[in-house]
Amino acid sequence: MWFDKKFASAVIFSLLIGNTVSLPAATPPLQSYDSQFFALLKLAPRLDPHALEAALTALNRLQAAGTKVRGDVLTIIDYTKPSTERRLWVFDLARTRVLFQEMTAHGKNSGDKQAVRFSNAPNSLMTSLGAFLTGDTYMGKHGLSLRLQGLEKGVNDNSMERAIVIHAAAYISDAIARNKGRIGRSWGCPAVRPEISRSLIESVRGGALVLAYYPDQSWLHNSKLAGLDPSIATTRSTIPNGG
Repeated sequence: MWFDKKFASAVIFSLLIGNTVSLPAATPPLQSYDSQFFALLKLAPRLDPHALEAALTALNRLQAAGTKVRGDVLTIIDYTKPSTERRLWVFDLARTRVLFQEMTAHGKNSGDKQAVRFSNAPNSLMTSLGAFLTGDTYMGKHGLSLRLQGLEKGVNDNSMERAIVIHAAAYISDAIARNKGRIGRSWGCPAVRPEISRSLIESVRGGALVLAYYPDQSWLHNSKLAGLDPSIATTRSTIPNGG
């Protein structure tokens, strides 16, 4: 098995009380998983393959635990990339296509051009790593905004208290990236360009997985959702980054 289902279920259910439904507690066959992995990576060759693997692993574990999570859409933020690159991907899993590939902000205390520090602490003004579920929307000072519920204790479970949301930000544009060498930074929110914010938010709202990735070894070693099982060795692990 990919993981101890009973242990993962206990952890996830304790974090997501009220967010579960009865779903088949089964992980897709390895061949199907690999097929999906390679199809998505072909669509997004610049996405770190480890980020994609962590995201698909987290999605499969949530589904196997009976968590109410959308299986038709998946968002990955690859913080191995600088903010000047389009490092946020939204995949349509039902049709195997990319819905969005966008720039996204990181927290002002996480780094300058690139995020290198991460925190779950209130008032840290840093980005949090890990698996999130999208919640409901509201109208705030940035317009339509989407709440993110962190699923990993000690890693991102303060996201609601910190008001970590997807929202529009005028400090994100190709022109700003060219002129300043980086886009603007947030207080920890994965903000996006105003031109696409509403359509992106509407596409992923209501229980979709968002995986914020960085090769932080402590997180990857301890994560019950995105942590990779070292006993499972496949050719996926040897694929180089897209450049």
